[in-house]
Amino acid sequence: MVATATWCSRALVTGDYDLALNLGVCGAFDRTLALGTVVHVTTDRFAELGAEDGDAFLTMSDLGLLDANEFPFTAGTLVNAAPPGSSVLKSLPSVQSITVSTVHGNEESIARAVERFAPQVESMEGAAFMYACLVHGLPFAQVRSVSNNVERRNRAAWKLPEAVRALNAAAVEIIDTL
Repeated sequence: MVATATWCSRALVTGDYDLALNLGVCGAFDRTLALGTVVHVTTDRFAELGAEDGDAFLTMSDLGLLDANEFPFTAGTLVNAAPPGSSVLKSLPSVQSITVSTVHGNEESIARAVERFAPQVESMEGAAFMYACLVHGLPFAQVRSVSNNVERRNRAAWKLPEAVRALNAAAVEIIDTL
């Protein structure tokens, strides 16, 4: 996350861009998203930014350190309210994501994340990208392909090559329609 935010901000202050695309893979909490499905992440949040208090998790706004609606947040979430007008982008499933430093692979932590945030997918850098684009006022889209289900680590079940192929095809189509 730190590297993504830093390099995105550096690029955005040294260049002039019409829009930014973040293309990557993700894990799915939502089992209705088949492996290889390409999705448009329209909301994302930093799932681990806060504090533990026993069994409770306190967000930055719970701690009184950040208002839940302080720019660029909306109710503690980063929202892409004005994505680029690509017909392909509009045809993709719109999903809610969380960004994590440690991908989930433990049944208890998966259950807590689902209860706390009701995410459909997770990545390790999406919210940092969205944060940078929102701060810089740059139109953007975060597009991901589901490579695996969020579950106990099971590399044998991953479909990474298929997810990357689907993502590449969607990326070309999105760029062609902009």
